[in-house]
Amino acid sequence: MLQTIRNAWKIEELRKKIIFTLFVILLYRLGNAVPVPYVNTVMLEDYFTSLQNTVLGLYNTMSGGAFSQATIFALSIQPYINSSIIIQLLTIAIPALERMAKEEGEEGKKKIASITRYSTVGIGLLQGFAYYVLIRNNSLLTETGSGVWAGIVIVMTFTAGSALLMWLGEQITEFGIGNGISIILFASIVSRFPIGVGNLVAQAAAGTINWIAVILMLLGALAIVVLIVVVSQAERRIPVQYSRRVVGRKLYGGQATHLPMKVNMCGVLPVIFAQSIASLPATIAALIGKSDGWFLKLFDSDTVLYAIIYMLLIVFFSYFYATIQFNPIEIANNLKKNGGFIPGYRPGKPTSEFIQKVLNKITLFGAVYLGIIAVTPILISVFSEAARNTGISLGGTSIIIVIGVALETMQVLENQLLMRHYKGFLE
Repeated sequence: MLQTIRNAWKIEELRKKIIFTLFVILLYRLGNAVPVPYVNTVMLEDYFTSLQNTVLGLYNTMSGGAFSQATIFALSIQPYINSSIIIQLLTIAIPALERMAKEEGEEGKKKIASITRYSTVGIGLLQGFAYYVLIRNNSLLTETGSGVWAGIVIVMTFTAGSALLMWLGEQITEFGIGNGISIILFASIVSRFPIGVGNLVAQAAAGTINWIAVILMLLGALAIVVLIVVVSQAERRIPVQYSRRVVGRKLYGGQATHLPMKVNMCGVLPVIFAQSIASLPATIAALIGKSDGWFLKLFDSDTVLYAIIYMLLIVFFSYFYATIQFNPIEIANNLKKNGGFIPGYRPGKPTSEFIQKVLNKITLFGAVYLGIIAVTPILISVFSEAARNTGISLGGTSIIIVIGVALETMQVLENQLLMRHYKGFLE
Protein backbone atom coordinates (compact mmCIF):
# COMPACT_ATOMS: atom_id res chain seq x y z
CA MET A 1 0.00 0.00 0.00
CA LEU A 2 2.76 2.47 0.96
CA GLN A 3 4.68 1.59 -2.20
CA THR A 4 1.58 2.27 -4.31
CA ILE A 5 1.12 5.68 -2.68
CA ARG A 6 4.80 6.56 -3.23
CA ASN A 7 4.58 5.57 -6.89
CA ALA A 8 1.40 7.60 -7.35
CA TRP A 9 2.97 10.64 -5.65
CA LYS A 10 5.74 10.69 -8.28
CA ILE A 11 3.18 11.32 -11.04
CA GLU A 12 2.09 14.96 -11.13
CA GLU A 13 -1.52 14.31 -12.14
CA LEU A 14 -2.07 11.69 -9.44
CA ARG A 15 -0.28 13.87 -6.89
CA LYS A 16 -2.76 16.69 -7.62
CA LYS A 17 -5.67 14.27 -7.19
CA ILE A 18 -4.35 13.04 -3.83
CA ILE A 19 -3.80 16.61 -2.60
CA PHE A 20 -7.29 17.62 -3.76
CA THR A 21 -8.83 14.65 -1.90
CA LEU A 22 -6.92 15.52 1.29
CA PHE A 23 -7.98 19.17 0.97
CA VAL A 24 -11.66 18.22 0.74
CA ILE A 25 -11.28 15.93 3.78
CA LEU A 26 -9.71 18.87 5.65
CA LEU A 27 -12.69 21.09 4.74
CA TYR A 28 -15.03 18.37 5.96
CA ARG A 29 -13.24 18.03 9.29
CA LEU A 30 -13.25 21.82 9.75
CA GLY A 31 -16.99 21.89 9.05
CA ASN A 32 -17.46 19.19 11.68
CA ALA A 33 -16.18 21.66 14.28
CA VAL A 34 -18.65 24.46 13.40
CA PRO A 35 -21.86 24.15 15.49
CA VAL A 36 -25.24 25.40 14.31
CA PRO A 37 -26.64 28.39 16.23
CA TYR A 38 -29.19 28.24 19.06
CA VAL A 39 -28.09 24.78 20.33
CA ASN A 40 -26.56 24.13 23.74
CA THR A 41 -23.76 21.86 22.53
CA VAL A 42 -22.45 21.09 26.05
CA MET A 43 -25.78 19.69 27.22
CA LEU A 44 -26.26 17.91 23.88
CA GLU A 45 -22.92 16.12 24.16
CA ASP A 46 -23.73 15.02 27.71
CA TYR A 47 -27.07 13.71 26.45
CA PHE A 48 -25.39 11.63 23.74
CA THR A 49 -22.91 10.16 26.20
CA SER A 50 -25.71 8.01 27.58
CA LEU A 51 -26.70 6.90 24.05
CA GLN A 52 -23.37 5.55 22.77
CA ASN A 53 -24.73 2.03 22.20
CA THR A 54 -28.02 3.14 20.66
CA VAL A 55 -28.75 3.81 17.02
CA LEU A 56 -28.07 7.50 17.64
CA GLY A 57 -24.61 6.48 18.85
CA LEU A 58 -24.14 4.70 15.54
CA TYR A 59 -25.19 7.85 13.69
CA ASN A 60 -22.68 9.79 15.77
CA THR A 61 -19.90 7.36 14.82
CA MET A 62 -20.76 7.57 11.12
CA SER A 63 -20.71 11.38 11.28
CA GLY A 64 -17.33 11.57 13.00
CA GLY A 65 -18.82 12.94 16.23
CA ALA A 66 -20.65 15.79 14.46
CA PHE A 67 -24.09 14.41 15.32
CA SER A 68 -23.54 14.73 19.09
CA GLN A 69 -22.25 18.30 18.67
CA ALA A 70 -24.96 19.55 16.27
CA THR A 71 -22.45 20.89 13.75
CA ILE A 72 -23.30 21.95 10.20
CA PHE A 73 -22.35 18.44 9.00
CA ALA A 74 -24.31 16.65 11.73
CA LEU A 75 -26.45 14.69 9.25
CA SER A 76 -23.27 13.61 7.43
CA ILE A 77 -23.97 11.64 4.22
CA GLN A 78 -26.90 9.66 5.61
CA PRO A 79 -29.49 11.60 3.51
CA TYR A 80 -27.51 10.85 0.35
CA ILE A 81 -27.16 7.16 1.23
CA ASN A 82 -30.88 6.83 1.95
CA SER A 83 -31.71 8.70 -1.26
CA SER A 84 -29.44 6.40 -3.29
CA ILE A 85 -31.13 3.32 -1.83
CA ILE A 86 -34.62 4.63 -2.59
CA ILE A 87 -33.81 5.71 -6.17
CA GLN A 88 -32.03 2.45 -7.03
CA LEU A 89 -34.95 0.41 -5.70
CA LEU A 90 -37.39 2.59 -7.64
CA THR A 91 -35.25 2.13 -10.78
CA ILE A 92 -36.09 -1.56 -10.64
CA ALA A 93 -39.75 -1.06 -9.68
CA ILE A 94 -40.64 1.78 -12.11
CA PRO A 95 -40.23 0.95 -15.84
CA ALA A 96 -39.69 4.61 -16.84
CA LEU A 97 -36.71 4.93 -14.49
CA GLU A 98 -35.35 1.56 -15.62
CA ARG A 99 -35.47 2.64 -19.26
CA MET A 100 -33.81 5.91 -18.33
CA ALA A 101 -30.96 4.09 -16.60
CA LYS A 102 -30.40 1.36 -19.21
CA GLU A 103 -31.41 2.80 -22.60
CA GLU A 104 -30.50 6.50 -22.42
CA GLY A 105 -26.83 5.87 -21.71
CA GLU A 106 -24.80 8.65 -20.12
CA GLU A 107 -27.66 11.14 -20.37
CA GLY A 108 -29.94 8.77 -18.47
CA LYS A 109 -27.34 8.34 -15.72
CA LYS A 110 -27.12 12.12 -15.38
CA LYS A 111 -30.91 12.34 -14.96
CA ILE A 112 -30.86 9.60 -12.30
CA ALA A 113 -28.04 11.42 -10.50
CA SER A 114 -30.04 14.67 -10.62
CA ILE A 115 -33.12 12.93 -9.15
CA THR A 116 -30.91 11.48 -6.40
CA ARG A 117 -29.58 14.95 -5.54
CA TYR A 118 -33.06 16.47 -5.23
CA SER A 119 -34.17 13.49 -3.14
CA THR A 120 -31.15 14.01 -0.89
CA VAL A 121 -32.21 17.58 -0.18
CA GLY A 122 -35.77 16.43 0.60
CA ILE A 123 -34.59 13.69 2.96
CA GLY A 124 -32.13 16.15 4.52
CA LEU A 125 -35.02 18.49 5.30
CA LEU A 126 -36.97 15.69 6.97
CA GLN A 127 -34.01 14.43 9.00
CA GLY A 128 -32.97 17.98 9.89
CA PHE A 129 -36.46 18.74 11.17
CA ALA A 130 -36.56 15.45 13.13
CA TYR A 131 -33.19 16.24 14.72
CA TYR A 132 -34.45 19.72 15.65
CA VAL A 133 -37.52 18.15 17.30
CA LEU A 134 -35.22 15.83 19.29
CA ILE A 135 -33.14 18.78 20.48
CA ARG A 136 -36.21 20.87 21.33
CA ASN A 137 -38.08 18.07 23.16
CA ASN A 138 -35.06 17.41 25.37
CA SER A 139 -34.63 21.12 26.21
CA LEU A 140 -31.21 21.33 24.56
CA LEU A 141 -31.73 24.74 22.92
CA THR A 142 -30.30 28.00 24.21
CA GLU A 143 -32.51 30.70 25.70
CA THR A 144 -32.76 32.47 22.33
CA GLY A 145 -33.48 29.30 20.36
CA SER A 146 -37.12 28.71 21.28
CA GLY A 147 -38.70 30.70 18.43
CA VAL A 148 -39.85 29.66 14.97
CA TRP A 149 -37.03 31.56 13.28
CA ALA A 150 -34.43 29.66 15.30
CA GLY A 151 -36.03 26.36 14.24
CA ILE A 152 -35.94 27.37 10.56
CA VAL A 153 -32.27 28.37 10.82
CA ILE A 154 -31.32 25.08 12.52
CA VAL A 155 -33.19 22.87 10.03
CA MET A 156 -31.91 24.76 6.97
CA THR A 157 -28.34 24.67 8.29
CA PHE A 158 -28.49 20.90 8.76
CA THR A 159 -29.96 20.47 5.26
CA ALA A 160 -27.41 22.79 3.64
CA GLY A 161 -24.58 20.95 5.37
CA SER A 162 -25.84 17.61 4.05
CA ALA A 163 -26.17 19.01 0.49
CA LEU A 164 -22.67 20.50 0.71
CA LEU A 165 -21.23 17.15 1.79
CA MET A 166 -22.95 15.47 -1.17
CA TRP A 167 -21.35 18.04 -3.49
CA LEU A 168 -17.92 17.62 -1.88
CA GLY A 169 -18.20 13.85 -2.32
CA GLU A 170 -19.00 14.28 -6.01
CA GLN A 171 -15.98 16.57 -6.41
CA ILE A 172 -13.71 13.90 -4.91
CA THR A 173 -15.16 11.30 -7.29
CA GLU A 174 -14.57 13.56 -10.30
CA PHE A 175 -11.30 15.29 -9.46
CA GLY A 176 -9.81 13.21 -6.64
CA ILE A 177 -9.10 9.57 -5.85
CA GLY A 178 -11.79 6.96 -5.17
CA ASN A 179 -15.48 7.23 -4.42
CA GLY A 180 -16.09 10.58 -2.72
CA ILE A 181 -18.99 9.49 -0.50
CA SER A 182 -17.04 6.47 0.74
CA ILE A 183 -13.96 8.63 1.39
CA ILE A 184 -15.98 11.05 3.55
CA LEU A 185 -17.50 8.16 5.49
CA PHE A 186 -14.00 6.69 5.89
CA ALA A 187 -12.70 10.00 7.30
CA SER A 188 -15.64 10.22 9.72
CA ILE A 189 -15.06 6.77 11.20
CA VAL A 190 -11.25 7.00 11.35
CA SER A 191 -11.50 10.30 13.24
CA ARG A 192 -13.31 8.43 16.05
CA PHE A 193 -10.75 5.63 16.38
CA PRO A 194 -8.28 7.54 18.63
CA ILE A 195 -11.15 8.54 20.95
CA GLY A 196 -12.43 4.94 21.06
CA VAL A 197 -8.99 3.49 21.86
CA GLY A 198 -8.44 6.20 24.47
CA ASN A 199 -11.75 5.39 26.18
CA LEU A 200 -10.89 1.69 26.12
CA VAL A 201 -7.51 2.28 27.77
CA ALA A 202 -9.06 4.67 30.30
CA GLN A 203 -11.69 2.08 31.30
CA ALA A 204 -9.00 -0.55 31.66
CA ALA A 205 -6.88 1.80 33.80
CA ALA A 206 -9.90 2.58 35.98
CA GLY A 207 -10.59 -1.14 36.45
CA THR A 208 -13.93 -1.08 34.65
CA ILE A 209 -12.73 -3.79 32.27
CA ASN A 210 -9.83 -6.23 32.45
CA TRP A 211 -6.60 -5.55 30.56
CA ILE A 212 -6.79 -9.07 29.16
CA ALA A 213 -10.18 -8.22 27.66
CA VAL A 214 -8.66 -5.11 26.06
CA ILE A 215 -5.84 -7.15 24.52
CA LEU A 216 -8.32 -9.75 23.24
CA MET A 217 -10.45 -7.00 21.67
CA LEU A 218 -7.44 -5.50 19.89
CA LEU A 219 -6.29 -8.94 18.68
CA GLY A 220 -9.83 -9.66 17.50
CA ALA A 221 -9.90 -6.38 15.57
CA LEU A 222 -6.54 -7.27 13.98
CA ALA A 223 -7.85 -10.72 13.00
CA ILE A 224 -10.94 -9.11 11.44
CA VAL A 225 -8.71 -6.76 9.43
CA VAL A 226 -6.68 -9.71 8.07
CA LEU A 227 -9.87 -11.63 7.21
CA ILE A 228 -11.38 -8.63 5.39
CA VAL A 229 -8.22 -8.12 3.33
CA VAL A 230 -7.97 -11.82 2.41
CA VAL A 231 -11.62 -12.17 1.39
CA SER A 232 -11.63 -8.84 -0.46
CA GLN A 233 -8.77 -10.04 -2.65
CA ALA A 234 -10.22 -13.54 -3.19
CA GLU A 235 -11.89 -14.39 -6.49
CA ARG A 236 -13.49 -17.34 -8.26
CA ARG A 237 -11.94 -17.90 -11.69
CA ILE A 238 -14.12 -19.55 -14.31
CA PRO A 239 -12.01 -21.06 -17.15
CA VAL A 240 -12.77 -19.71 -20.63
CA GLN A 241 -11.52 -21.19 -23.91
CA TYR A 242 -11.56 -19.31 -27.23
CA SER A 243 -11.97 -21.35 -30.39
CA ARG A 244 -9.64 -20.86 -33.31
CA ARG A 245 -10.89 -18.98 -36.35
CA VAL A 246 -9.25 -17.92 -39.60
CA VAL A 247 -9.71 -14.35 -40.83
CA GLY A 248 -8.00 -13.93 -44.18
CA ARG A 249 -4.56 -15.39 -43.77
CA LYS A 250 -4.39 -14.91 -40.02
CA LEU A 251 -5.34 -17.31 -37.25
CA TYR A 252 -7.14 -15.85 -34.25
CA GLY A 253 -8.19 -17.35 -30.91
CA GLY A 254 -7.23 -20.67 -29.42
CA GLN A 255 -5.99 -19.21 -26.13
CA ALA A 256 -7.25 -20.17 -22.70
CA THR A 257 -8.10 -17.52 -20.10
CA HIS A 258 -10.48 -17.10 -17.17
CA LEU A 259 -13.45 -15.02 -16.07
CA PRO A 260 -12.67 -13.52 -12.62
CA MET A 261 -15.54 -13.13 -10.13
CA LYS A 262 -14.65 -11.48 -6.83
CA VAL A 263 -15.97 -13.24 -3.75
CA ASN A 264 -17.05 -9.92 -2.29
CA MET A 265 -17.82 -8.02 -5.49
CA CYS A 266 -20.19 -5.59 -3.74
CA GLY A 267 -17.47 -4.27 -1.47
CA VAL A 268 -18.65 -2.31 1.54
CA LEU A 269 -21.92 -0.98 0.05
CA PRO A 270 -24.21 -3.69 1.52
CA VAL A 271 -22.97 -2.84 5.03
CA ILE A 272 -23.44 0.92 4.55
CA PHE A 273 -26.94 0.52 3.14
CA ALA A 274 -27.96 -2.15 5.66
CA GLN A 275 -26.97 -0.07 8.68
CA SER A 276 -28.92 2.90 7.28
CA ILE A 277 -32.11 0.87 6.85
CA ALA A 278 -31.75 -1.19 10.07
CA SER A 279 -31.38 1.96 12.13
CA LEU A 280 -34.32 3.74 10.48
CA PRO A 281 -37.19 2.63 12.81
CA ALA A 282 -35.35 3.52 15.99
CA THR A 283 -34.05 6.73 14.43
CA ILE A 284 -37.58 7.90 13.68
CA ALA A 285 -38.69 7.04 17.22
CA ALA A 286 -35.71 8.79 18.78
CA LEU A 287 -35.83 11.91 16.65
CA ILE A 288 -39.50 12.57 17.42
CA GLY A 289 -38.70 12.57 21.11
CA LYS A 290 -39.30 8.92 22.08
CA SER A 291 -35.71 8.37 23.17
CA ASP A 292 -36.67 6.42 26.27
CA GLY A 293 -39.42 4.27 24.80
CA TRP A 294 -39.49 0.50 24.39
CA PHE A 295 -39.44 0.84 20.60
CA LEU A 296 -36.04 2.56 20.63
CA LYS A 297 -34.62 0.03 23.09
CA LEU A 298 -35.93 -2.82 20.93
CA PHE A 299 -33.94 -1.55 17.94
CA ASP A 300 -30.81 -0.49 19.82
CA SER A 301 -27.58 -1.49 18.07
CA ASP A 302 -26.82 -3.98 20.85
CA THR A 303 -29.99 -6.11 20.70
CA VAL A 304 -30.59 -9.51 19.11
CA LEU A 305 -33.46 -8.18 16.97
CA TYR A 306 -31.22 -5.47 15.51
CA ALA A 307 -28.54 -8.10 14.76
CA ILE A 308 -31.05 -10.33 12.92
CA ILE A 309 -32.48 -7.47 10.86
CA TYR A 310 -28.97 -6.20 10.13
CA MET A 311 -27.82 -9.63 8.92
CA LEU A 312 -30.85 -10.10 6.64
CA LEU A 313 -30.43 -6.64 5.14
CA ILE A 314 -26.74 -7.29 4.40
CA VAL A 315 -27.69 -10.50 2.56
CA PHE A 316 -30.45 -8.67 0.65
CA PHE A 317 -28.26 -5.77 -0.48
CA SER A 318 -25.42 -8.17 -1.41
CA TYR A 319 -27.70 -10.01 -3.83
CA PHE A 320 -29.25 -6.73 -4.96
CA TYR A 321 -25.91 -5.20 -5.95
CA ALA A 322 -24.54 -8.44 -7.40
CA THR A 323 -27.59 -8.55 -9.70
CA ILE A 324 -27.04 -4.95 -10.80
CA GLN A 325 -23.28 -5.24 -11.36
CA PHE A 326 -23.06 -8.69 -12.93
CA ASN A 327 -25.37 -9.78 -15.77
CA PRO A 328 -24.75 -13.48 -16.64
CA ILE A 329 -26.86 -13.32 -19.83
CA GLU A 330 -24.89 -10.38 -21.18
CA ILE A 331 -21.57 -12.04 -20.34
CA ALA A 332 -22.64 -15.32 -21.98
CA ASN A 333 -23.68 -13.44 -25.13
CA ASN A 334 -20.38 -11.56 -25.27
CA LEU A 335 -18.44 -14.83 -24.93
CA LYS A 336 -20.50 -16.36 -27.74
CA LYS A 337 -19.91 -13.38 -30.05
CA ASN A 338 -16.15 -13.55 -29.51
CA GLY A 339 -15.94 -17.31 -29.97
CA GLY A 340 -15.42 -18.05 -26.29
CA PHE A 341 -16.96 -20.83 -24.24
CA ILE A 342 -16.70 -22.40 -20.80
CA PRO A 343 -15.43 -26.01 -21.12
CA GLY A 344 -18.27 -28.45 -20.52
CA TYR A 345 -21.07 -25.94 -21.22
CA ARG A 346 -22.66 -25.00 -24.52
CA PRO A 347 -22.63 -21.30 -25.51
CA GLY A 348 -25.77 -19.29 -24.80
CA LYS A 349 -28.31 -20.22 -22.16
CA PRO A 350 -26.37 -23.14 -20.54
CA THR A 351 -23.38 -20.82 -20.07
CA SER A 352 -25.48 -18.03 -18.54
CA GLU A 353 -27.17 -20.51 -16.18
CA PHE A 354 -23.78 -21.81 -15.03
CA ILE A 355 -22.46 -18.29 -14.45
CA GLN A 356 -25.66 -17.41 -12.52
CA LYS A 357 -25.22 -20.50 -10.35
CA VAL A 358 -21.63 -19.56 -9.52
CA LEU A 359 -22.70 -15.96 -8.88
CA ASN A 360 -25.37 -17.05 -6.40
CA LYS A 361 -22.87 -19.18 -4.47
CA ILE A 362 -20.13 -16.59 -4.13
CA THR A 363 -22.66 -13.83 -3.37
CA LEU A 364 -24.08 -15.94 -0.53
CA PHE A 365 -20.59 -16.56 0.82
CA GLY A 366 -19.70 -12.85 0.58
CA ALA A 367 -22.97 -11.82 2.24
CA VAL A 368 -22.55 -14.29 5.11
CA TYR A 369 -18.94 -13.18 5.58
CA LEU A 370 -19.96 -9.51 5.79
CA GLY A 371 -22.87 -10.34 8.08
CA ILE A 372 -20.77 -12.39 10.51
CA ILE A 373 -18.15 -9.66 10.86
CA ALA A 374 -20.80 -6.97 11.36
CA VAL A 375 -23.07 -8.95 13.69
CA THR A 376 -20.53 -10.79 15.92
CA PRO A 377 -19.53 -7.67 17.92
CA ILE A 378 -23.23 -6.89 18.41
CA LEU A 379 -23.88 -10.36 19.83
CA ILE A 380 -20.82 -10.07 22.08
CA SER A 381 -22.14 -6.80 23.50
CA VAL A 382 -25.56 -8.42 24.08
CA PHE A 383 -24.11 -11.05 26.41
CA SER A 384 -21.24 -9.04 27.91
CA GLU A 385 -21.81 -5.96 30.07
CA ALA A 386 -18.12 -4.99 29.86
CA ALA A 387 -18.13 -5.17 26.07
CA ARG A 388 -21.35 -3.14 25.95
CA ASN A 389 -19.72 -0.34 27.92
CA THR A 390 -16.90 -0.07 25.38
CA GLY A 391 -19.23 0.41 22.41
CA ILE A 392 -17.90 -2.72 20.73
CA SER A 393 -21.23 -3.29 18.97
CA LEU A 394 -20.33 -0.47 16.59
CA GLY A 395 -16.82 -1.80 15.96
CA GLY A 396 -17.55 -4.50 13.37
CA THR A 397 -19.42 -2.17 11.04
CA SER A 398 -16.77 0.53 11.35
CA ILE A 399 -13.88 -1.85 10.60
CA ILE A 400 -15.62 -3.31 7.54
CA ILE A 401 -16.28 0.15 6.12
CA VAL A 402 -12.79 1.50 6.83
CA ILE A 403 -10.90 -1.50 5.42
CA GLY A 404 -13.29 -1.82 2.45
CA VAL A 405 -12.90 1.84 1.48
CA ALA A 406 -9.12 1.71 1.95
CA LEU A 407 -8.81 -1.34 -0.32
CA GLU A 408 -11.10 0.16 -2.97
CA THR A 409 -9.12 3.42 -2.96
CA MET A 410 -5.82 1.57 -3.29
CA GLN A 411 -7.30 -0.39 -6.20
CA VAL A 412 -8.24 2.87 -7.91
CA LEU A 413 -4.68 4.16 -7.45
CA GLU A 414 -3.22 0.95 -8.85
CA ASN A 415 -5.53 1.15 -11.87
CA GLN A 416 -4.47 4.75 -12.47
CA LEU A 417 -0.81 3.68 -12.35
CA LEU A 418 -1.48 0.77 -14.68
CA MET A 419 -3.19 3.01 -17.26
CA ARG A 420 -0.14 5.28 -17.28
CA HIS A 421 2.19 2.29 -17.76
CA TYR A 422 4.21 3.12 -14.70
CA LYS A 423 7.40 1.11 -15.12
CA GLY A 424 8.08 0.55 -11.42
CA PHE A 425 4.55 -0.74 -10.90
CA LEU A 426 4.61 -3.18 -13.81
CA GLU A 427 7.94 -4.76 -12.94
